[in-house]
Amino acid sequence: MQNYPTGIAIVYCEGAYNTTNGKTAHGLVRFTKRYDVRCVIDSRYAGKDSGLVLDGKENGIPIIAALKDAVKYIRENGEEPTHFVVGLAPDGGRLSEEAEKDVRKALRLGLNVDSGLHDFLTEKRKMRELAAKHNVVIRDIRKPIHRDDLHFFEGKIEKVDCLKVALLGTDSAIGKRTTAWILVQALQDAGYKAQLIGTGQTAWLQGAAYSIIMDTLVNDFVAGEIEHAVYSAWENEKPEVIVIEGQGSLMNPAYPGGFEILAAGRPDVVVLQHAPARKEYDGFPGYPLHPLPKQIEAIELISGKKVVAVTINHENISDDKIADVCAAVEKEVNLPAFDVLKTGGDELAKIILKYKK
Repeated sequence: MQNYPTGIAIVYCEGAYNTTNGKTAHGLVRFTKRYDVRCVIDSRYAGKDSGLVLDGKENGIPIIAALKDAVKYIRENGEEPTHFVVGLAPDGGRLSEEAEKDVRKALRLGLNVDSGLHDFLTEKRKMRELAAKHNVVIRDIRKPIHRDDLHFFEGKIEKVDCLKVALLGTDSAIGKRTTAWILVQALQDAGYKAQLIGTGQTAWLQGAAYSIIMDTLVNDFVAGEIEHAVYSAWENEKPEVIVIEGQGSLMNPAYPGGFEILAAGRPDVVVLQHAPARKEYDGFPGYPLHPLPKQIEAIELISGKKVVAVTINHENISDDKIADVCAAVEKEVNLPAFDVLKTGGDELAKIILKYKK
């Protein structure tokens, strides 16, 4: 297993920080084993603390206006930056012309570039030439795996005898991954062996030891790759609980994720992440979010397993209203509801542990 961190990182999120298109950057400033994150680039919030902007809590990672200023900041603190990580997560995964210019600047400065977009930088001649000239590496995290290296579903998931939890959501970009990490940490803090199965590029960038990137896979192999990741984590680590990060949502018009996780990961229970103030699917105006009870019904019908808790994304909800919103959700669906980003994952962990085998 690789030793982390692998380098000192600048996270690039120009124009998207504190929006759903900046969710990769958000994950990296909240938690990553893979890098030592020193700053974030977004000129709109220059001079502010990234944690304060995102979560109302300082984390000591400043937001800086431009790449040259970010490099200067790190060097003034006696370090040398090694990585430029693209923290953008736009719909369709494409990089803008201005963002491409900033990537080229990073390569000229001798920074390795990691990108989780569908816009593969290694397929751009100018990028490859710059990387070679400056002796650095570009990694396209979302580049498809060769089919010879993929796994087909075998049924070995049935041997996994620890508690498996699927952390699904009612929409994309709703906080599933963050809640999954918080739950894993709460379980570990309580003395239990817990592993997260990452299913997207951000979990990989955060250093999840057992990861797949679902939207890089040929459809025939998605179930097999989920099974292989869960089985490998169980076989190698002997965890008591495995938490599987969800993707998209069952009813999302563009990202109908979760079916394969339910079918191949075969979770024992499901936790559902929900944003009560969100009225339409993220990025798709005119497509109203299906009601929470309907989404729970769909999950339970497909999987035959219970949704045991709802976790709340408090976007567009003031702090003084969060408790009331959680209470309203509990009344609506008769399930415990938690905002783990505000209150931590201990209470959610207690709910989960009731189902431990």
